[in-house]
Amino acid sequence: MHPPADSQVSRVPTQRTPSGEAGAEQPVAPPPAPPARRRFPWRRILVIVAAATALFCLAGAAIAYTLYDRFTAPDRSAPDVVVNNYLQAFMVDKNDVLAGLMTCEGSAAGLAPLSALRDDLAAREQRFQVTFIVKWGPLDVRTTDEDVAEVSVDLVISYRVESISNTDRQRWRFVTRQGDGWRVCEAARAT
Repeated sequence: MHPPADSQVSRVPTQRTPSGEAGAEQPVAPPPAPPARRRFPWRRILVIVAAATALFCLAGAAIAYTLYDRFTAPDRSAPDVVVNNYLQAFMVDKNDVLAGLMTCEGSAAGLAPLSALRDDLAAREQRFQVTFIVKWGPLDVRTTDEDVAEVSVDLVISYRVESISNTDRQRWRFVTRQGDGWRVCEAARAT
């Protein structure tokens, strides 16, 4: 039996199950998944910090090397400066490595007279049990060319035996050349 045509019930369509069975239950959709929890990017931050640290360390090492090289390099800015530094290293400090940084390449023969003087003083120190002190006065520069200069200086060699002091003055001439800074190439006793 159908309800009358003008009733409210007749206007509502009947619901049927999709399979057509009257007693079948509707499948229930799973509840929506909770939104994915975003993890803090620790790994990315650690990689960035490690890269920045490495970059700072490399930059620091490069700066340290440059500063060390600049402050420990011998001063070869002028002919008289290089001769003064050479005499200090070679005759007073007896530091052949530092003295070698202030000489021309292949200048051993040109500097042999000064080497002979130092060897003679060392032999006398051992033989007579005295200590020689080498000093020098003002350095006179005479430029012969824009890349070559002669420097003259009086070496003052003194020693003391008991209460007696003795001093010897020797005039020396040094030839310097410009090449990556001034360098000492020749030394000879002036006559």
